[in-house]
Amino acid sequence: MNDVFKALADPTRREVLQRLKAGPMSAGRLAEAFPVSKPTMSAHFAVLRQAGLVTTQKDGTSVIYHLNVSVLEEALLGFAGVFGLGSGAASPQEEKS
Repeated sequence: MNDVFKALADPTRREVLQRLKAGPMSAGRLAEAFPVSKPTMSAHFAVLRQAGLVTTQKDGTSVIYHLNVSVLEEALLGFAGVFGLGSGAASPQEEKS
């Protein structure tokens, strides 16, 4: 879970994930959208892969990135559970009754 939150801490990586919501994209197409060098984008992609937030597929010489929503959902549910939020937790209105 720490890798997921580390990945989400950076606004560039969050924007990459936002763009991947529309569907899979090549590394080159993603990198074009950011005013940083390709090595910098490669480092961002590596952090996202390590966290499991994206998966890759080779297509000839291109690398295609896919959003892995299940890892994000799992991390957010785990985080919510730490604070007693989510399924099984009583809402403040239920506690007042």
